[in-house]
Amino acid sequence: MSNEQVAEVEQKAQGGDLFVLSAPSGAGKSTLIRMLFERFPELARRLAFSVSHATRPPREGEVDGRHYYFVDEQTFRQMIDQGRFLEWAEVHGHFKGTSLDEVERLRAAGRDVLLEIDVQGAAQIRARVDGAISVFVLPPSYAVLERRLRGRGSDSEEQIRRRLRDAVNEIRQCVDYEYVILNDDLAAACEALAAVFHARRFHHDRMQPQIQRVLHTLPDDPA
Repeated sequence: MSNEQVAEVEQKAQGGDLFVLSAPSGAGKSTLIRMLFERFPELARRLAFSVSHATRPPREGEVDGRHYYFVDEQTFRQMIDQGRFLEWAEVHGHFKGTSLDEVERLRAAGRDVLLEIDVQGAAQIRARVDGAISVFVLPPSYAVLERRLRGRGSDSEEQIRRRLRDAVNEIRQCVDYEYVILNDDLAAACEALAAVFHARRFHHDRMQPQIQRVLHTLPDDPA
């Protein structure tokens, strides 16, 4: 069995980690995640992307069950009442939430789980889940963020203005995150995000089996 296979077996026994990624709309977090999975297939094998539920209509090219589980507001509220969300929030006039069952299933199977969620949901995760790792993606500036939002061509002027207003509050909350990545260069930002995931593999909690193996080789009475 290779070292990589041993690590995967040990990770499954321990349960996977939970990573939270947040950013204001237009900061490029979805593009960043897509590039991460393409450029680092070894991460993609261990990292499961948790698909959120959302009440907003799908954008062009979005697929139900792949990008989001698109549900109506009544269904979403029923799921809230049933306690089926690990976190949920109202974002830009619509509801988004993370399925508790899906996250628990993936982590129990030893998969690290990545949540792409807003600052409200991230705060709930930090309060509820010990050891969750949080990452915030910053745009280079407010002006660049506005240019990116307008360049998408998918939102009305009212929606753009709402997203920009929300972005001011969201960016100010980046200080509550463990890691902050500036997305002024997409390739560099992708490398930085990959480094966060790689570093977690060598945290002392994850390295306990290897540490214990080495400790057991030490003599009781060194010369």
